[in-house]
Amino acid sequence: MKRSGLITKKIGMTRLYDDAGAAHAVTVLSVGDCAVIGNRTIDKHGYVAVQLGFQEAKEKHTAKPQLVAAKKAGVKPYRKVVEFRVSEDCIVPVGTNMSAGHFIAGQFIDAQGSSKGKGFQGAMKRHNFGGKEATHGVLKAHRSLGGTGMREWPGRVFKGKKMAGQMGNEIVTVQNLKVFGINEEDNLIYVSGAVPGANGTFVMVTDAVKKVHNDLPVPTKSAKVETKEEVTEPAAEEVVQEGQGE
Repeated sequence: MKRSGLITKKIGMTRLYDDAGAAHAVTVLSVGDCAVIGNRTIDKHGYVAVQLGFQEAKEKHTAKPQLVAAKKAGVKPYRKVVEFRVSEDCIVPVGTNMSAGHFIAGQFIDAQGSSKGKGFQGAMKRHNFGGKEATHGVLKAHRSLGGTGMREWPGRVFKGKKMAGQMGNEIVTVQNLKVFGINEEDNLIYVSGAVPGANGTFVMVTDAVKKVHNDLPVPTKSAKVETKEEVTEPAAEEVVQEGQGE
């Protein structure tokens, strides 16, 4: 079973207390108006996925291909659109509004977001280098990178060498974060620890791939898939009525 994830918005961090009175630093994620806007099937697309949209966008701010696709599907355009690969038993109907109840307190999740951009940084900050001595004749080179080249062979710097450069502003996934609690009234998810990204950025949240989960709502809390029992019950009643008539 592989369920869909959620598109959330990072609100910030705060402090919450458990039943024992211990304080926990948590990140607050808002689910907002996250809704299902499309599905992908094996017959038509070659894979199974659920397409979610987050935060309604104005038509003038939406690209024409996305606007046409939204009108064709009968949904409103969204600022953020993401596909989540799912199993066939976890397809969510189009138009379903996702909620924070999609996850439960105590389960583990994976959070993916765009990390904060730090700009051009030196080797000590970017790669945690120790730097050079502060005394003994070191002159204006305390935070320098040091030697990077070789001798006559190979006569160049190898690719991947840890040097100064752009830091941050990349897609980061933090695994095995614990859901501290759920606020279904305000549609909020409280996650223990830090989540990548600045406040106000989009964060994709999924069930942790390295953990086994039980008692999760399938495919989600606000949508139920018809089971075999629901299909066979009317048939059983018809059989009883036919038997009574004879």
